Amino acid sequence: MVDNPEVPNEHNQEVLAEATNTITGGFQNVIAGGGLQNILELFKRGGNNKTASGGLGGLLKNPIVTMMVGYFISKLVNKFKMNPTSASNVATNLIPGSINNLIEQTNDPNNEQVTMDGVVNSVIGKEEQEPQNASIGGSPLQDLLDKFMGGGDNGNNGNDGFNLQDLIGNFTQKARNNMGNKQQGRGGLMDMIQGFLSR
Repeated sequence: MVDNPEVPNEHNQEVLAEATNTITGGFQNVIAGGGLQNILELFKRGGNNKTASGGLGGLLKNPIVTMMVGYFISKLVNKFKMNPTSASNVATNLIPGSINNLIEQTNDPNNEQVTMDGVVNSVIGKEEQEPQNASIGGSPLQDLLDKFMGGGDNGNNGNDGFNLQDLIGNFTQKARNNMGNKQQGRGGLMDMIQGFLSR
């Protein structure tokens, strides 16, 4: 539930759905704009911060998260007629908290179900001719994230069998190709985020 008296109970699910769409749509827009490395940096910094409060404080300073919060505040004000102060309180509670949970799960070495590759592929959607398990058997983004977390090099070279810029270009093009289909491929990630928001 949305913990704010200005959100009527009958609008709870709709507000949570808007928050979910804000997060997944925000990530897709960033990737389509060539900003995949910025998302990797976001997940790296979040994972390096072991305290929940510190993690949330850092997220609120991140331009990607700030963009999502601002967009969601606008939605709450215009669609649900909330006053800006209350909308800001709801947005700064729901958006960074959910992203923090996603970062923690992605960086958890014991959680093989949530990987950086899975998150990005869910956000950008699968190409029609691309099999659903296309990313299984290789996790270049998760490998990059693990390298970031381990303090290794920043992945800008091709010494590990792939080139970061080529990888970014590939994901950027896929995200652009699928921009018109808002729901394509996002099911699992959207369900997960919805779960975070409903806690």
